[in-house]
Amino acid sequence: MDEDNLNIEIRKFLKQVGISSQREIENYIRKEFSKGSIKIGESIEVSMNLTSKDGELNHSINESLKIK
Repeated sequence: MDEDNLNIEIRKFLKQVGISSQREIENYIRKEFSKGSIKIGESIEVSMNLTSKDGELNHSINESLKIK
């Protein structure tokens, strides 16, 4: 297996995930903030699930984002 190519492919995937995820989170927070559902000083809980099609890969990250 070409380790350099694997690294490049994974980084391309993670870059796409990072950019699109940040955009989605920002849009969600702005929308909820404008509706008054989220206020300054509050936190929202977010999670990211990474899975493979065959189900062998399953990794979750959970985080609390504080709105300032």
